[in-house]
Amino acid sequence: PVLVRLDRLETAIEERRDQIFKYRRLIATLPTLRAELEQVRANEDFKAFYFNAPTPALAGAELQRKVQDIVTAEGGRLISTQLLPDEKEQNPPRVRIRTQIQGSTDTLLGILYEIEQARPFLFVDQVSVRSSARSDLPERVVGRARTTRPGVDPGGELTVRLDIFGFALGGRS
Repeated sequence: PVLVRLDRLETAIEERRDQIFKYRRLIATLPTLRAELEQVRANEDFKAFYFNAPTPALAGAELQRKVQDIVTAEGGRLISTQLLPDEKEQNPPRVRIRTQIQGSTDTLLGILYEIEQARPFLFVDQVSVRSSARSDLPERVVGRARTTRPGVDPGGELTVRLDIFGFALGGRS
């Protein structure tokens, strides 16, 4: 039994030596890994895809400003914009807004195209489109009263609600 026990201990010692050797090799690569990580962080091309703000709240304000500039440039009207809460578990943090826009079909198509082409990257999560145009419907009789339907809006204005998001490089709020 003593010899069996000694044999097991020698095997365990040899396994621990192998582990120490592997850990020393990993530790030796640590400075190289840190240098590569710093190089990636300093890469300006990479940063162009993210909002570079210290907090997600500031990145959200930058996202709101960017969407407002896009809508204005395309001739649309920004009705409302709202910063949505971020999800705490995401890295990098996702910055989301909900916005409501009015404009013609061509205007809204231009806005969506500009969002697609934007840097930092912007993504449309949800889209809801409502038209203010109504078809010509005849008068309707309810009881003895005649009611008319609202007329057609010749402008063809659309109201679109978009959930837009991007990603931030900065820290958590």
